[in-house]
Amino acid sequence: MQDFEKLGVFYLGREYDLKESKPFEDLILYDSKDLVTHAVCVGMTGSGKTGLCIALIEEAAIDSIPAIIIDPKGDLANLLLTFPQLRGEDFAPWVNAEDAAKKNLSVTDYANAQAETWKKGLESWGQEGARIQRLRDAVGDIRVYTPGSNAGFPVSILKSFAAPSAEVLDDGELLRERVGATVTSLLGLLDIEADPLQSREHILLSTILNWAWTQGKDLDLGLLIQYVQNPPVAKVGVLDLDTFYPAKDRFGLVMSLNNLLAAPGFGAWMEGEALDIQGLLYTPQGKPRLAIFSIAHLNDAERMFFVSLLLNQVVGWMRAQSGTTSLRALLYMDEIFGYFPPTANPPSKLPLLILLKQARAFGLGVVLATQNPVDLDYKGLANAGTWFIGRLQTERDKARVLEGLEGAAVTAGAKFDRAMMEQTLAGLGNRVFLMNNTHEDAPAVFQTRWVMSYLRGPLTRNQIKTLMDPLKPPTTVQPSPPVATATLPVMTPTTPAPTVATAPATGGGAAPSIPPDVQQFFIPTRGSAPAGSTLIYKPMLIGSAKVNFVDTKTKVDFVQEVAAMTPVTDEVVPVSWEDASEADVAISDLEREAASGATFANLPPAAAKAKSYVAWSKDFVTWLYGSQKVELLKSPNTKALSRPGESERDFRLRLGQAGREGRDAAMEQLRGKYAPKIASLQEKLRKAQQAVAAQAEQTKQQQMQTAISFGATLLGAFVGRKGSSVGRATTAVRGVGRSLKEHGDVGRAEETVEVMQKQLADLDLEFKARTQELESQLDSQAETLETIIIKPKKTHIAVQLVALVWAPYWKEGNGEVREAWM
Repeated sequence: MQDFEKLGVFYLGREYDLKESKPFEDLILYDSKDLVTHAVCVGMTGSGKTGLCIALIEEAAIDSIPAIIIDPKGDLANLLLTFPQLRGEDFAPWVNAEDAAKKNLSVTDYANAQAETWKKGLESWGQEGARIQRLRDAVGDIRVYTPGSNAGFPVSILKSFAAPSAEVLDDGELLRERVGATVTSLLGLLDIEADPLQSREHILLSTILNWAWTQGKDLDLGLLIQYVQNPPVAKVGVLDLDTFYPAKDRFGLVMSLNNLLAAPGFGAWMEGEALDIQGLLYTPQGKPRLAIFSIAHLNDAERMFFVSLLLNQVVGWMRAQSGTTSLRALLYMDEIFGYFPPTANPPSKLPLLILLKQARAFGLGVVLATQNPVDLDYKGLANAGTWFIGRLQTERDKARVLEGLEGAAVTAGAKFDRAMMEQTLAGLGNRVFLMNNTHEDAPAVFQTRWVMSYLRGPLTRNQIKTLMDPLKPPTTVQPSPPVATATLPVMTPTTPAPTVATAPATGGGAAPSIPPDVQQFFIPTRGSAPAGSTLIYKPMLIGSAKVNFVDTKTKVDFVQEVAAMTPVTDEVVPVSWEDASEADVAISDLEREAASGATFANLPPAAAKAKSYVAWSKDFVTWLYGSQKVELLKSPNTKALSRPGESERDFRLRLGQAGREGRDAAMEQLRGKYAPKIASLQEKLRKAQQAVAAQAEQTKQQQMQTAISFGATLLGAFVGRKGSSVGRATTAVRGVGRSLKEHGDVGRAEETVEVMQKQLADLDLEFKARTQELESQLDSQAETLETIIIKPKKTHIAVQLVALVWAPYWKEGNGEVREAWM
């Protein structure tokens, strides 16, 4: 089985003979890039639907594809139960004691029996413990997140009200959809059924979110409550605010939001990791993660609230990715019942529709599963390119599934044989599925392979805690993962820069007199003043410049904007840029006027002289020349360079994605190259059938059947159903034995078979050599990257501003001073 691990194909099972009720030898290998057009898995309880979907996730993980997994039942955490040694003691903590008692076995004996069952099951499908280890090695980690609970990794929703990415803000329609879904889900959590066009609550909250986000302002529930009390807008539509929604009426909404925030159990929603999708999908080292969101412990309103927020975050992340034709990541949701209904519009439906319609362009594959096919919006699911259909319970279920299959066929421009589909669906049994893939020449019926994860059923919260506690840092509040965005390189001073904010402000007098030829600015304050505190300004020097980094050898040419602040002192050298730190405020946000009622620290005399700023500007250039540099990473294999500000993790991810795209393209070329050769061998088989004698011994017939069957070889399985010139190669091979008995000349047939075997062996060797070459090029994680340092020339540094800036501090009654702009 391991020969095709890096071919970009997923081993899902073997083709199945419905008439004989047994599997063929032909492997079902599913192209990973087919999943960018999404998949739907439908089957009743006991059909094997969960096993098939877990197998799909396992295969994706082996191919370094990360996944976000929404788990309403709690059984997808079984992905953590992988035991390469297949020992009973590994299974023992996870077997069900009730199942052991039913078989009159001790837990230890039952665990040993389960381990033996799993070992034999894997072997029967050509797998072993080494493949389980390969799965574990490919994944950085598997984490179970439990929103509203500390059993697994808690999830903070604070950032869910933060301003979305620029890609979302620049798209008016997407922004409106994001605002609407966020408000609807929040009101649902408050048990308020709100029509977006009629509800005052919905319209007001949408207006507030839209106002804040378009200004780049982040919100949390506390700030949202303040804005409901004192909205930042005077009118809603053409009506005055108090006419549209009087203050006394708004107080009810304020109390509902405040009660939610003050509820004892709601604190768990405020701590933990943020919904940063890039950080959820990849470890800091760039290895793929399986992020499982277990929501079985939540009530219906909480589930809808969280799922909607998560899906909206995925939409925002998706829009920030580059386009690709290869699979980049998976979004899997089990039991989609209620989240994608055919008529109603819950807040989860809109982001799901967006993902199904747009995610393929960004390499995000969406996989949805359900045992209730009548509750799905099949018009929306017509965007799914692959349907996995298992055993269905009612005729109504079959009718709705056929409707969805027909819609998908129409969308793809393919033919649809309804009668054949009905007949096939009627014969499906346990672990037997119909795969209708628009990228294949014809549907296929197959039996799912044995999964590597131990399927013990839903995990309890205590069991999730047992699995996750070793992965948690020794703190109760989990840190947010690093935000993986392509930002400009940070400044790298030659000496460590002290934190400006630690220096206390002194003095407290009136505003000093500043000559008109000296520019001065004020950093705006943020947040509310602490009780009993006063505002005091401290003088600082702020510098802003554009630094152009140019390197002809690597063809690098980009401009970085740098803004730095440093204290102004009464010392002999009043300003030292060596003590500067990165400015925490944008130049465009600086204000011309001080806040009313503020006092000022003493201003050093040098800061009141215009000529001082001329000298400090020159010093600023000298400091930038010596301190600024950009470090780029280079791939020795591909010669690709990292982008300015791109982390090693993101660079490796980009290399990996480019490698997958190249591999998928190369695999298509190989398929086109080898399909005609297999077709040629088919023709030789046909001629051998015509030339054989009339009789053949049964034993020789069976030997012949074994000798010439190549359906399970790597080459035959890979070319599979996608080579239109190949047709049903393995079906022809299976028919040879029967023809030999009726018409064959065994001797001549054996000679022909020997030639065919040699040709197939040569093709297999050639094919494996080519695929191994591609595999070695794909592993960007193991590659040692080179570092390239580029420094600027003085002539490439353009100073934009060097000026006096007043930094605000809160001075509290006990004398403590802290920043007022952070």
